[in-house]
Amino acid sequence: MLEKRTDLALEAAQAVANAAGLEGVEQTERTQDGVTVTVVELRTPEAAQRVGKPVGRYVTLDLGAVRRREKEGFRRACQTLAEELAKLLPEGTGTVLVVGLGNRAITPDAVGPLAHDHLLVTRHLIEQMPEIFGGFRPVAAVSAGVLGTTGVESVELVQAVAGALRPDCVVAIDALAAGSMKRLCTTVQLADTGIAPGSGVGNCRKALNRETLGVPVIAVGVPTVVDVNTLARDVLEEAGKGDIEPEALGQSGAFVTTRDIDERVAECAKLIGYAVNLAVQRGLSIEDIEGLVE
Repeated sequence: MLEKRTDLALEAAQAVANAAGLEGVEQTERTQDGVTVTVVELRTPEAAQRVGKPVGRYVTLDLGAVRRREKEGFRRACQTLAEELAKLLPEGTGTVLVVGLGNRAITPDAVGPLAHDHLLVTRHLIEQMPEIFGGFRPVAAVSAGVLGTTGVESVELVQAVAGALRPDCVVAIDALAAGSMKRLCTTVQLADTGIAPGSGVGNCRKALNRETLGVPVIAVGVPTVVDVNTLARDVLEEAGKGDIEPEALGQSGAFVTTRDIDERVAECAKLIGYAVNLAVQRGLSIEDIEGLVE
């Protein structure tokens, strides 16, 4: 049986559960303001090993309404994502460090850097003009780049920044790999487990998590690519030939995306950036964010 490569805990858990059942996993689904929200909690090390993800909480939102250009679709998805993200953020008024992971020059990998462009960065403003911005929570942001263009591992850069700023938490934004074409740019995943940059495309770097950074790390990711072999598996399963041996396809190491990926990544990056702003600055509206950021 061909293995399905995916960064989405929902897909990974479903694949294992469908095969043999799975203990130590709790999954719930609800609809909030027209947005489907699915929560997968991996509660035991055994379940985490079977699924291939760390123990923790994974929240998946369906962005179909945004993709279909439904009326108020962006607003509803943005507010729902902000509410789910706010549940994972530490309470208080400490600094939140937002990290945009990925390569701005490669569109499917540019979600993090592009989301950075829509962030309301306030740490310096609070220090310089407390009479105006004193009511905001401090936010700092950095685009980590990639090892091939910076010569620095993302975790090393973030460790240095976190060591200087001592934030309450880190929010890491990155592109992911999905197990299905229908998930591309129509799903966003939140996780309280941190993230390993490049893991979805077989180029896994050192993880950004509580162990490496010393503070909680919340991962926000959007799937933008599908592994070719995973796509082939889906096509073969639909044709009733899902039992083909993996060796029959070999290891291509290639990935596919959608032809309008530039537009869709830009849209998802704006959605995530706005949602982070709303989650951190609870008193602001989307209109406020537009006026302050754009």
